Amino acid sequence: MGIAFDFAQDRPEHINEILNGLDRYNPETTTVFQDYVTQQCEDRTYDCYANLALLKLYQFNPHLTRDETTTNILVKALTVFPSPDFSLCLHLLPPHILHPSSTSSSLPAAGDAPLSEAVQKLTTLNTLLSQADYRGFWNTLDSDDLYADLVADVNGFEELMRVRIAVTAGQSCREVDRRVLESWLQLHGQEFERFILEICGWGLDETTGGPGGVVLIPVNKENEAKETVVRENVKFDQFSRIVKRAYEQPA
Repeated sequence: MGIAFDFAQDRPEHINEILNGLDRYNPETTTVFQDYVTQQCEDRTYDCYANLALLKLYQFNPHLTRDETTTNILVKALTVFPSPDFSLCLHLLPPHILHPSSTSSSLPAAGDAPLSEAVQKLTTLNTLLSQADYRGFWNTLDSDDLYADLVADVNGFEELMRVRIAVTAGQSCREVDRRVLESWLQLHGQEFERFILEICGWGLDETTGGPGGVVLIPVNKENEAKETVVRENVKFDQFSRIVKRAYEQPA
C-alpha cells in the first residue's frame, strides 16, 4: 500500500487532532496552522495536508490571510517536486491573486501586490522544474532579489532543491555528463564532488565522456532498463465469433 495523502510523519499531535476534528474549520485555529508553517520552514519538515487546510481557512476568512505564510507554503511545495502539491495549493488561492486585474497596467490594483507578484514568480519556478529545466531554474532564482526574499524563510531551500533534483535525475539516468549535472545542481569543484559522492552515493568516472568525465548512478528500480514482452492471447473461438458476426452483418 502507498502512503496516505494526509500522512505526515513529523506532524505534532495537536495538529493531528485539529485536522481530524471540526476545529479544522474554526477560524481560531488559523494562528495555530500559521505557527506550524513557520515550524516546517525552520526544521525542514513538510505537511501538505495541514498547509492545504490553512489555505482553505483563508478562503473562508480572507481577512485572516497572511501573505508571508501563503508564499512560504508555496515555497515548501516547490521543495517536494515533482509532486502535484504546488498546483493543489494554487487552486485554493483567490482568482484575483492568480490573475491580477493589473496585468495590463503599470500600477498594481488593490490586493494584487505584493502577493500576486510573488505567486507569479513562484509559478515560474514551478514551471521550470516541471519541464526539467534545472539550469533555467537556478538562473531564474538568481535573476531577481525578490526570489531571494521569497525563499529566505525556508531553511536550507537550495540544499532541499538539489536533493530533489538529484532524486529525479537518479530515477531517469544511469550516466550524466559532469558538466550537465553541475549546471543542474549549480555546484562545481569539490562541493559538487562531495555532494554526488557523499550525499548521493554516486560514482565519478573521469576517464570517459567529455572534460570532467561522467557521473555514474547505481541501478535502481526506476532507472533500470527492463525488457517488455507483449503477447497477444486471442483464442481461436474468439476469432471465429468475430468473423461470424462480420459475415452476418447486412451489406
